[in-house]
Amino acid sequence: MALTDTPAPADRTERPSAPAPRSAIGKVRLRFAMACFLGVYGVIAGKLVYLGVKGPEHTGSVAIVNQTSPRPDLLDRNGEVLATDIKTSSLFAEPNHILDVDEAVEALASVLPEMRDASVRHKLRSGAKFVWLKREITPEQRFRIHRLGIPGIGFRDENKRFYPGGGMVSHVVGHVNIDNQGIAGIEKYIDDEMGLGDLHKLGMVPDRGLEPRRLSLDLRVQHVVRDELSAAKERYQAVAAVGIVLDVHTGEVIAMSSLPDYDPNDPAQALEKDRMNRATGGVFEMGSVFKTFNSAMALDSGKIGLNDSFDARGGLSFGGARISDFHGKNRVLSVPEIFIYSSNIGSAKMAMRVGAQAQYDFFSKMGFHSKIPMELPENALPLWPKKLSEVSTATQSFGHGISISPMHTAAAAVAVVNGGRFIPPTFFLRTAAEANAVAKQVLRPETSEKMKYLFKLNAERGSGRRADVPGYRVGGKTGTAEKLENGHYSGNKRFNSYLSAFPIDDPKYVVLVVLDEPKPEKEVGAATAALNAAPTVGAIVKRIAPMLNIAPRFDLAPAAFASAN
Repeated sequence: MALTDTPAPADRTERPSAPAPRSAIGKVRLRFAMACFLGVYGVIAGKLVYLGVKGPEHTGSVAIVNQTSPRPDLLDRNGEVLATDIKTSSLFAEPNHILDVDEAVEALASVLPEMRDASVRHKLRSGAKFVWLKREITPEQRFRIHRLGIPGIGFRDENKRFYPGGGMVSHVVGHVNIDNQGIAGIEKYIDDEMGLGDLHKLGMVPDRGLEPRRLSLDLRVQHVVRDELSAAKERYQAVAAVGIVLDVHTGEVIAMSSLPDYDPNDPAQALEKDRMNRATGGVFEMGSVFKTFNSAMALDSGKIGLNDSFDARGGLSFGGARISDFHGKNRVLSVPEIFIYSSNIGSAKMAMRVGAQAQYDFFSKMGFHSKIPMELPENALPLWPKKLSEVSTATQSFGHGISISPMHTAAAAVAVVNGGRFIPPTFFLRTAAEANAVAKQVLRPETSEKMKYLFKLNAERGSGRRADVPGYRVGGKTGTAEKLENGHYSGNKRFNSYLSAFPIDDPKYVVLVVLDEPKPEKEVGAATAALNAAPTVGAIVKRIAPMLNIAPRFDLAPAAFASAN
């Protein structure tokens, strides 16, 4: 056996190479993962671009068809139909079955002239399996097209939303789109609440068996409010008008109208700016009706009583700004006199005694710093000063420098007159027990009693006299606010309102009327809220009180009154 220097195989073990650094491995994995993601998203993006260009109707593969789905009826509190589904026909084509496009177009155009549009020929030449040609055709159009016997042309029965009252309750019920999906008002709310949109996409909504939804509206009261608002808007040449009736014990919205309104059977009208929902979707400086909340705050603070008085002579100056009274008495005024004479100076001094932080906290409790907790999606956020100051405290006391919606105003007034409980408004039926469950005590009951006294006093001796209806005891507060334009208050454009409750000795309902830019009548020469908004409230109460089973009374004594003079 020859001996060599070659080591035995068992001894020829190789030294392992050094492991790659972990950071390098991580980078490789990361790049691989990124490449995978980019690939996947690239495919998805490409598909989306393709579908976007071609459109679902022209894919030539499985057709994607948006078909209208059923919706529950909407009823008022007495069972009157506010919105319902009706059956209608829609015209479609199967282009892959069209034999002669030009001949089909000419035949269809003999019934529907718009079928000569180039887009129709493009659809019919697409080779797709399904395209809509026209949604919601009339029975006569269907009959005539059916008689033409065009291959590849057919009809589908669909659900179409119908609103029997036209614009009567438009800003409450809202409307739907071409696929019968709610896009405004309660229609949108119930889609979101019931998940109808998702169920429709999955084809899980049955055509029958949907339970009607009953709203809190009383169609009779709604008709009266809209009718009187329309008459006032025309009489005083206002650009808009709002009316709201709330149940003070449940927060139910009995009526709500914002004029100009629109016909939800023609939803395109809702896009016109002037037809916006001003009741809940707009915020405004409400003017002197805010003295209602300023007085409630002052009395509830314990720092001011009904027998206190303030010097309302001269005015208040803050730098270059000066606060004065519209109908100045130029003397010391008691708290009731500040209310019925609507003294800006007196109200500002009351607010300043209570303090800026206390005012902020009180207005927060009344809901003036947040959206209203309610069902309507048209729900505006108030505007208020973000920095506390003496001047903002003073101006907010009479409704300047803070903007809220008319519904904010009416909802807060409910608390003022119902014993101090803030109850969020609702457009659905609510029992007293359900209302108690959501109510929050924001005022002491004795403060609410004092506020009812001030409302009553103003109806007897102040600016609310034209709102009173014999036997029905309508108390309230007027507001005549100059409108803010380009940073300055306009002397000839006003936002008038009357915030009221009746019967004021035991309130059942809050009624708010707003007239935007009313003009003076020739024989009167002025356009204050006392002359237009207040009598409009009176006209409404006179008609709705019997409907709401409010019995007239003539045995109540007038409010006692003591002047500081």
